[in-house]
Amino acid sequence: MKRIILNVLILLIVMLATGCTPNADTVDTPLYSGKSLFIGVVGEVPKIREEHVHFTSISFNELADYTKLSSQYDAVFIMKEHLQEADDNKYTKVYTNAGVPFFFIGAAKSFMPFVLEDVSYEHSSLKNFNNDMYVTGYLQTGETYKYWEYGLYNGKVNEPNIKDVYSRMFTTIESIENGTYNLSPSL
Repeated sequence: MKRIILNVLILLIVMLATGCTPNADTVDTPLYSGKSLFIGVVGEVPKIREEHVHFTSISFNELADYTKLSSQYDAVFIMKEHLQEADDNKYTKVYTNAGVPFFFIGAAKSFMPFVLEDVSYEHSSLKNFNNDMYVTGYLQTGETYKYWEYGLYNGKVNEPNIKDVYSRMFTTIESIENGTYNLSPSL
């Protein structure tokens, strides 16, 4: 009888312990705690955890005057529903000359269709260097460039994982502002 009670207690402890473990589909990461950021967004403004990151909705027409972007925004996000339009060759000059990082949200393909003329996003076979990416970022200054890829924890698309990606992107944006990033030779 004692053995049965002991086994039941052990079983209950194991069940309670496993029931209290974090969800394997999400990750609990720190919030971005750096300086206030101002980000232009083409598309719907994302839901984030941070209160000191400010978004302004902008249009593709506003992107066309790219000389003002770096003085107004720390970065520009182009949301998934606008990636096809963002691929238009007329915006290549914007992405390569604006001096501000662009982040293509939900881009399952490389940044290259956006920065190389005549490479179509829709028909491109260019994948992100890591196929599980959720965001591709790109910054070109002069003859040098930098790109970033951000994946979701365990490849799971859910709100906590998406918010984690944004927090990591904000940290990258701040490092650009601080000059603590290295740029690679241009394409």
